[in-house]
Amino acid sequence: MVSKIFSGFLVIFFIEFLSVTQAYKFFVGGKDGWVLNPSESFNHWAERNRFQVNDTLFFKYKEGSDSVLVVNRDDYDTCNATNPKLSLTDGGSVFTFDRSGPFYFISGNTQNCQKGQKLVVVVLAVRDKKRQPTSPPPASPPPASVAPLPPSTAPTSPAAQGPGAESPESRADPSELDGPAPAPNENSGNWLVGFGGSFGLVLCAGLGVSMVLGM
Repeated sequence: MVSKIFSGFLVIFFIEFLSVTQAYKFFVGGKDGWVLNPSESFNHWAERNRFQVNDTLFFKYKEGSDSVLVVNRDDYDTCNATNPKLSLTDGGSVFTFDRSGPFYFISGNTQNCQKGQKLVVVVLAVRDKKRQPTSPPPASPPPASVAPLPPSTAPTSPAAQGPGAESPESRADPSELDGPAPAPNENSGNWLVGFGGSFGLVLCAGLGVSMVLGM
């Protein structure tokens, strides 16, 4: 019993370990970092990536002149920096996603936030074993169309047919009607020959016996 419990604990630990080791680290803003007016807008950058639980964001900025604030949706929309959920100020900040759903980040400099230095990241709910989406399997070819069978009709008598209608016999191929006569059965000929030979032998024997008795 103890060994089974220990084995189950090891399985759970191994699964959790794999989930953690598959986490990815994203550099916000790419080579530009967490700056005002990057070469690619932060939200456009986020839309190109796929984020999952345990992934991390790395914010690179100049310490003392900027910061990263984790806020709610309303504070994100209004660039309100007075009530952050979390404040990152060390110039090389790392944030780990501990749940699924949206996360809102703004610059600690309100003016920079109002000029577009803010970010929304939506984290997926479940981490798949395969990170990259797989291409859909090739579609199977459509089944060959089968021509519908013609409806069966009851045979009609010749009297019911019109004067111009042809009977099935008249439409049949003459070669099918006038086929070659069946070949004679070889076994019947052999039987006749054997019967004739046997009858001749019996007749000769009877004549021979009669001649002997007559003598």
